Amino acid sequence: MARRLTPEQARALADRVSYYRDLGIHDFYRRAASADITVETAVAEEVVESSPLEPEPTLPKAATAAKFPEASIKDPVAALRVIREDLGDCTRCVLHQQGRKQIVFGVGNPKADLMFVGEGPGADEDEQGEPFVGRAGQLLNKMIEAMGLKREEVYIANVVKCRPPGNRTPERDECDTCSPFLYRQIDVIKPKAIVALGAVAAKNLLGMNDTMANMRGRWYDYRGTQLRVTYHPAFLLRDPRQKGEAWKDLQEVMKYLGLEIKKAGN
Repeated sequence: MARRLTPEQARALADRVSYYRDLGIHDFYRRAASADITVETAVAEEVVESSPLEPEPTLPKAATAAKFPEASIKDPVAALRVIREDLGDCTRCVLHQQGRKQIVFGVGNPKADLMFVGEGPGADEDEQGEPFVGRAGQLLNKMIEAMGLKREEVYIANVVKCRPPGNRTPERDECDTCSPFLYRQIDVIKPKAIVALGAVAAKNLLGMNDTMANMRGRWYDYRGTQLRVTYHPAFLLRDPRQKGEAWKDLQEVMKYLGLEIKKAGN
């Protein structure tokens, strides 16, 4: 039986759902009930099955611009600059206290048809302030070149903008705090296709918890574009046997973008 919410809780729930819809998150799932669950947690996660929320009204352009100032800027270069300025010298999560040298925002063509998203900066990226410049980045460059493109023709970013200590996997709260800036980058660039590199990027972008085997091999409708999942270059360095599988994923992206797929020996 669905729990009854007080009017205050219902309003808080509607506000939370509206916030996530603004970020492009539309699917919500219930967790098993717990005896010690707090009212705040219940409001944040409850989906009232017996009385669904009214459809969210379309925000007027002025309201959207007030929330995300880049929404009213037509030039993607200027719009990305606004997002970067909004990010600032970020202290929103604990990563700023754990040894990061600088924020790694993103790099590439602001009007790119193709965007790559990884999980977070490593030591080389933290040092240079640019994503995918270490060994994994060198492999990504080769993958991009194999597609018939140049690095400067695509856009590359990560779910989190600061290096996790010891290159550990970003924590859930770190991803949740930083990913809205990635969503805003995507909305400005408007790529025709996105490639999620690795499980962390795929799970955070798609809002799902599944295996790479299940997430690969299909297209996802995502924020007005199409998203494909493949292996992270760092994983391919550890297990080169999977490079052929990653190439299959990239070939599907090439087909979608109308890029020529050269036959072996050509």
